Amino acid sequence: MFIRDILQKPSVTISFEVFPPKKADGFESVRDAALSIASLKPDFMSVTYGAGGTTAGLTFELSEAIQNQAGIPTLAHLTCVSSTREKVDNILEEYKKRGIQNVLALRGDIPPTGRTSFDFDHAEDLVRYIRANSDLCIGGACYPEGHIECAHKKDDISYLKQKVDAGCDFLTTQMFFDNNIFYNFLYWAREAGIRVPIIPGIMPITNAKQLSRSVSLSGTNVPESFKAIVDTFGDNPNAMKQAGIIYASQQIIDLIANGIHHIHVYSMNKPDIAEAICKNLSEVIHE
Repeated sequence: MFIRDILQKPSVTISFEVFPPKKADGFESVRDAALSIASLKPDFMSVTYGAGGTTAGLTFELSEAIQNQAGIPTLAHLTCVSSTREKVDNILEEYKKRGIQNVLALRGDIPPTGRTSFDFDHAEDLVRYIRANSDLCIGGACYPEGHIECAHKKDDISYLKQKVDAGCDFLTTQMFFDNNIFYNFLYWAREAGIRVPIIPGIMPITNAKQLSRSVSLSGTNVPESFKAIVDTFGDNPNAMKQAGIIYASQQIIDLIANGIHHIHVYSMNKPDIAEAICKNLSEVIHE
């Protein structure tokens, strides 16, 4: 099923992201965790793709397991940095053979050694290429606080509009911890003429190290209210886990209450966290 069709539902949808292991010998445990999350019956699940395609084969396998064993529509990531057109063609063909109908088109991080190919400079180029050469449903990423490589938010919105015009069917945001940031971003995106669904991405932070790592990678703002939670409960793993799940659940409830019908959760391959989120939202989602 195409995710663009799922997002036409008037009801609330929830999706989860998982990632393949770095090495093949860790695949079974990750697959089992992903299938456990799939048993919660999310509307779809996404599977990440390692920098430079380092986990490409495992992304194929994990995507196929979720879609064909669990029956959950799958969104397979694809990064284009240092990729040739031939390599992208091979990946798209592999997804097609495995029944994957949805792809999240990303530039990806430039490797320390530099690019080995310049067939795709930006995610926009990859989106345009996929749109011209396949019938896949195409998602794209967006950054409510602006991409860390873009100095001006206005320019970032303009680049995002170009990516959508190239063929994106929907967008998913980077994590954020202050919903007002998302609402402000949504306003400016709509003002710029971006009309595709924009799915907020929520990251349940369940330990203090996870927060510092997430902030260093994304540059996202952490509100004082959440800093206080980490300061108070960061040294108590069980309390921090519970508080982080509750905070993420509250974010989601606020989004739904303000008319946002589609939610994406970065589950970090943790079935217990995904299950706790679903329990907290059991009546809210089906309201």
